[in-house]
Amino acid sequence: MKHTSPKQSRSTRKAATVIAAAMLFASAPVAGWLPGGGVAAAAAQQLKIVSQPFVIDGIRSSIPTANVDGNTYISIRALNNKLGLSTSWDAATRSVVIKGRDRTLSASPDDGSYKLNGQPLYGNPAILINGSTYLPLRFVLERMGYGISYDGKTRTVGIETIKENALSIGTETISKVTKDQSLLIHYPVITGYTNEASQTKINEFLKQEAETYAASGQQAIAKAAADNKEMEANNKDMTMPVLSFDGAYTITYNEQNTVSLYVDYYSYLGGAHGMTERVSYTFDLMTGEELKLEDVTSGNLNYTSIIDASIREQIKARKLLLISPFEGIKPDRDFYLKHGAVVIAFGQYEYTSYAEGMPEFAIPFKAFE
Repeated sequence: MKHTSPKQSRSTRKAATVIAAAMLFASAPVAGWLPGGGVAAAAAQQLKIVSQPFVIDGIRSSIPTANVDGNTYISIRALNNKLGLSTSWDAATRSVVIKGRDRTLSASPDDGSYKLNGQPLYGNPAILINGSTYLPLRFVLERMGYGISYDGKTRTVGIETIKENALSIGTETISKVTKDQSLLIHYPVITGYTNEASQTKINEFLKQEAETYAASGQQAIAKAAADNKEMEANNKDMTMPVLSFDGAYTITYNEQNTVSLYVDYYSYLGGAHGMTERVSYTFDLMTGEELKLEDVTSGNLNYTSIIDASIREQIKARKLLLISPFEGIKPDRDFYLKHGAVVIAFGQYEYTSYAEGMPEFAIPFKAFE
């Protein structure tokens, strides 16, 4: 059964946008940039360890943490003692391995890489100091199925074990890798859900989306490779870097018979740096239908105004530098869900510089009630 959806045409348009944006930079000077790069500086610094107050599923506790460039890092031992996760050290890969909640997450302090159930992830690196490993708290725990909050008045971090839907999420891969080209796209596959028909519907849709992006990516790589070959022919001393088109997904919400995720498509076709496009999806697991922004905002007719006001407040509070004024969102804006909130993310260069990445703005569900 072939699932059709208005988003299929959108995915084709967005895939073309990813390629077009990446091609804009293909003529710029080459620089050594990869997603998740630049980890050595953070790993080399000496951490200042403090005892941080926590509330974990309603129980107060204190856990050793460190602040690294504004990000809270947590001691790996705390995951064993306080959250009941299983942690170990894989000497062969020199990685910390965390298991629990139907997930396996590995983190390498050496190169800053992560893998979740076999899929590469990009985030702030794990840090190994004096035989102890520290991990970015929010990045790791959100991916292991926990909600994170912070009480500014008491300076207390809250950790909540999320009651997730009864299902499993595996990974399928589209891969075409040679010595000078790489196409590697990961996409999720849902298994074990009670409604098999809707599960199949969602899986077929996500598979088709991945294949659409893979086809566009392969076409772009082929064109860039031809252009590079011509450049190398005219300059014998020139060596072009590996061209790549990669897709990695993140499950952001798996509650209340709803699942939400995004896929980051990163393309490097030459030039100063690559480009990342974030494509998001939210599904009703009972029907297999994709939800729109108006469906997840409690039927509030003013949802765009509420979101716009919250984003403006957050821009001001975070002192976020914009390259153009925020104009507000459209009713059909891409979004994804996180525990307790709707999330809007800016695209690269949409309102902020490349260095800012893709800023996220979480608007609590209660704001729409």
